[in-house]
Amino acid sequence: MDYIQLLGYVASIIIAVSMTMNSIVKFRWINLVGASSFLIYGILFNSYPIVILNSFIIVVDLFYLFRIYTKKELFTTLEIRSVNKFLLEFLKFHDKEIQKFFPGFKYKPELNTISFFVLRNMTVAGIFLAHKIDKKTLSVGLDFVVPQYRDYKNAKFVYKRIRQRFIDDGIEQVIVYPQSFSHIKYLKKIGFNKQEDGTFIRFIEK
Repeated sequence: MDYIQLLGYVASIIIAVSMTMNSIVKFRWINLVGASSFLIYGILFNSYPIVILNSFIIVVDLFYLFRIYTKKELFTTLEIRSVNKFLLEFLKFHDKEIQKFFPGFKYKPELNTISFFVLRNMTVAGIFLAHKIDKKTLSVGLDFVVPQYRDYKNAKFVYKRIRQRFIDDGIEQVIVYPQSFSHIKYLKKIGFNKQEDGTFIRFIEK
């Protein structure tokens, strides 16, 4: 097998992997890499149909990625009671996905101090459940985002744009007990710092 054929196989695998992504952002980025690889393959193989097709795919991927990163979305929160029926159904429906990031998670209504859905353009994109462990510290029980919205915009909204709400409640720091490697990666990405006891903390900037 020569290097041109190998490149074709690699490009095919990358495209196939992109089709398994739940996140539209991950799909576009991985698909872009696959299409770029196929473009090089087509050039080396002197196959104009492959070059034309994948050039078009690259342009489409870049167009939608540009829209994703520049699109202005309306973020808001919808406060919910601990026994809200939609909340219970939401947790039940997404339980399998929640367990990937929060293994062993079980909803305990009595612990909720702050509970709200994060809405993006009036569509439920995620849920935030937390409780105070003292007057200044908020412990996050669940910070879950549905797959198609996992582009970190939810986290930026929660921890930056509504931080005044936390400040008004007297909260100075948010603490999280990570449950998985993916969860730890997420916490580091959004500005949490690991402590000696294994917890992650983010201070609320005033």
